[in-house]
Amino acid sequence: MTALQKDRKRGPAPAHAAPAAPTKKPALRRRTTRRHRWFTPWLYLLIPLTLLVAFTYLPILDMFGYSVTDWDGVSPTSENVGAANYTELFTRPELFKVFLVSGVYLVASFVQIAAALWFATVLSFDTRFRNLFKGILFFPYLVNGVAIGFVFLYFFQPGGTLDSLLNLLGYHGRLMWLGDPDLVNKSLAGVSVWRYMGLNMVLFLGAIQSIPGHLYEAASLDGANRWQQFRHIIAPSIKPIISLSVILAISGSLAVFEIPYIMTGGANGSQTFVIQTVNLAFKFDKVGLASASAVVLLALILLVTWIQRRLVPEERVELS
Repeated sequence: MTALQKDRKRGPAPAHAAPAAPTKKPALRRRTTRRHRWFTPWLYLLIPLTLLVAFTYLPILDMFGYSVTDWDGVSPTSENVGAANYTELFTRPELFKVFLVSGVYLVASFVQIAAALWFATVLSFDTRFRNLFKGILFFPYLVNGVAIGFVFLYFFQPGGTLDSLLNLLGYHGRLMWLGDPDLVNKSLAGVSVWRYMGLNMVLFLGAIQSIPGHLYEAASLDGANRWQQFRHIIAPSIKPIISLSVILAISGSLAVFEIPYIMTGGANGSQTFVIQTVNLAFKFDKVGLASASAVVLLALILLVTWIQRRLVPEERVELS
């Protein structure tokens, strides 16, 4: 008898027969995936977080430790002096007078933001050779700061490029651009504006180009001019980027170092707080006092950032 005949003779399976038990492997696999899903992002963040802790937070902790000692940077031992370095820092007015220099850079940074915003707005519309102008304006940010410092040393020297340009315009006097205490900080701040304005312009330009084009079309149909489009469309849409630029401008003006250190070394009244801190550490061998100065600078930057966030809270911008 064949197998087919045996099956026919046996008849159909009874209706009350229990169905086969479902396998548990897929459900177990899903639970295992959910259990380990939270751990996956940390695998990608492990290396960046390790580098951040090793090269940012641990040095900051070391800086706090040095700030309560009298270490000179050379001796293998140091003595704990508590808050003596902070007391000396706050009881010597000459150590805080250098913040007046930062005020010049702060004013210049707002000029820089205004110029960057203007160029970004103009170049976001159909302008002839706009790609060329974008490259020209962004190029100074790509140049090394040391090279910029040496170039502008020749630019500001007596009888140099700037004096030659003024002679062509009819002014034949010679000014000590880097030797006059009344002019040196303005000249150096002008160099900083020239160098960093392109970076702000690119940030603003990217934010402006993310605005939907139909908003401009609707505004044009309503008769809005360029200024009204900027006031009611562009400025509200890029408010988070403007807020970020203001934070960077304030913190940057407090921590100015590269341009004045290369061009003047802090002479003729151009010494900034960071240059003074470097001199305390490596010129006068007061690493403890210099570390206290760095801690105060960090606290000031964090305080200014917190105040700015409280006054201008971050808002979510909806573009439609």
